[in-house]
Amino acid sequence: QVQLVESGGGLVQAGGSLRLSCAASGRTFSSNAMGWFRQAPGKERDFVAAISGSGVSTYYADSVKGRFTISRDNAKNTVYLQMNSLKPEDAAVYFCAADRSTSSYSGSYRYWGQGTQVTVSS
Repeated sequence: QVQLVESGGGLVQAGGSLRLSCAASGRTFSSNAMGWFRQAPGKERDFVAAISGSGVSTYYADSVKGRFTISRDNAKNTVYLQMNSLKPEDAAVYFCAADRSTSSYSGSYRYWGQGTQVTVSS
């Protein structure tokens, strides 16, 4: 069983930056791929980024490439999402997720955090 707790959300002006963190429980963190997804009101949960267990491989949605960076610290059981040049359309609840392999499909992930709100003012 893996428990995930996100933090770092908040209100930021357009063009600003935020760093989200996701702390995971369990001794097998490095064996889990991690993903970030987001969901705006009335919309589906969309893929944002994913990272392999070793951290070597990363994947991004086209909408965030060049602006967001996913990383992980396996010694701290934590995955991060650095978000730069934020836009109003980035506003959403951001969720981290974990499972055996990386995927952009939300249904592939068994474990989910509770989410953290990101609000971007224009």
